[in-house]
Amino acid sequence: MPAASVAASGARYVGLAGAVVLAVAGYLGGALPDAPLGVTPASIWRTPGGPATLTCWLVGTALLVGAWWSLRDGAPSTRWAYVTASLWALPLLFTPPMGSRDVYSYACQGWTYAHGVDPYAVGVAAAGCPWLDTVAPIWRDTPAPYGPVFVLLAALAVGLGGGLTGTIVALRVIAVAGLLLAALCLPGLARAAGVPTRRAAWLALAGPLVGVHLIAGAHNDAVMLGLLLCGLLVAVRRPGWPAGLLLAGALLGLAVTVKATAVVVVPFAVLAGVRRPYPVRALVRDGGWLAGGLVGAVLVTSVLSGLGFGWVRGLTHSGDSEQWTSPPTAVGFVVDYAGALVGRDPQAVPVIRAVALLLLAGVLVVLWYRTWRALRRLNDARVVVRGAALALVATVVLSPVFHPWYATWPLALLALTALRTTWFVLPAVAAAFLALPDGTNLARVTKAPGALAMTGLLLLVLVLVLRRARA
Repeated sequence: MPAASVAASGARYVGLAGAVVLAVAGYLGGALPDAPLGVTPASIWRTPGGPATLTCWLVGTALLVGAWWSLRDGAPSTRWAYVTASLWALPLLFTPPMGSRDVYSYACQGWTYAHGVDPYAVGVAAAGCPWLDTVAPIWRDTPAPYGPVFVLLAALAVGLGGGLTGTIVALRVIAVAGLLLAALCLPGLARAAGVPTRRAAWLALAGPLVGVHLIAGAHNDAVMLGLLLCGLLVAVRRPGWPAGLLLAGALLGLAVTVKATAVVVVPFAVLAGVRRPYPVRALVRDGGWLAGGLVGAVLVTSVLSGLGFGWVRGLTHSGDSEQWTSPPTAVGFVVDYAGALVGRDPQAVPVIRAVALLLLAGVLVVLWYRTWRALRRLNDARVVVRGAALALVATVVLSPVFHPWYATWPLALLALTALRTTWFVLPAVAAAFLALPDGTNLARVTKAPGALAMTGLLLLVLVLVLRRARA
């Protein structure tokens, strides 16, 4: 047997062992309904099963990360990548929720809507959700920040599941369905972008963030990614075709009404749907078809759900959590610390967050313009995919909040580019170690050192970028 095959086989079973050990950590100390809230790694360690939980979490994550990293340049074959990703997902499919308590928020928001209360008008506490004790305190009094499509899916999960356990199972099935849709679309996008499908599938589906957060944690990001990749594929496959562009727009609209982040990909999907030589007139015409599909999907789902556009107001509460893992928030913390040294209270976090959002808008415009210019020269789908991927990178870096599973957004599209992998795989590896099985985020207990480290990293990256630009 060739050495490469032996190494790949070893990576497969090392990763499977890691997934099994992580599943054990989930049973020992996952985000169970009756798990205590507001704990720290030190308090977890002092509980009877705490040392075993933390050890299994650390060992399992290390094994899974190491196996994924070892084949970051591509699995032996596309089939091998899909089979291995499925094997790694299997143990995590049957473990309690891990890495976050968001799935309980989903359940209560679905319960709220199913019982005739607007989840965009009141929090789940005021709505009287019977599972309130399972929801993280910070989210009990805030309206739902998700679009109407996901609220409808959450209500469906409540109807199918009946009790809390059945609802969690149904939400996990919905998340897996989103991942399956993404898996179906990856080969077509990889061929269009001219990259090996075996690498794209491996990077996008086998990563530790996918198993722990999208499957075990049942995050709605999985549904958003499935719809987003599907809409982008239709646009790439049917440029200049009105029916195809309408369908692509509708799929992207559904992605936006699951999680609004998907909207940053829409301008790049417009470029994918325009035929060469990309004149302004064609942009307006074909972009109009895609925009029509998107607006139609948003309007129909908002009206049919009876919720209107209240979900847009809910987006303002997504920044209630302040953690140094968001670079703008980290810089704001450091400015506040510096102010405190001289007896001032700058309250810089909201200001720097607002500046970062303005910067993000500018970055997205520049990325789109450069992608359009590059397309006029190259007429290559990989240019569009790369532009959309970098738009998601900028969104993650400059947004007010970052949670580990957010890294799956750009990772799914960066896997479809010909870029070197290390610079985007390494942050995903780091993010995999941020959340403990019970949902405790290590960023919450490392506020000051984390903020200083993140700010230092930003300065280093800025210096390197300026040097490269000058060279």
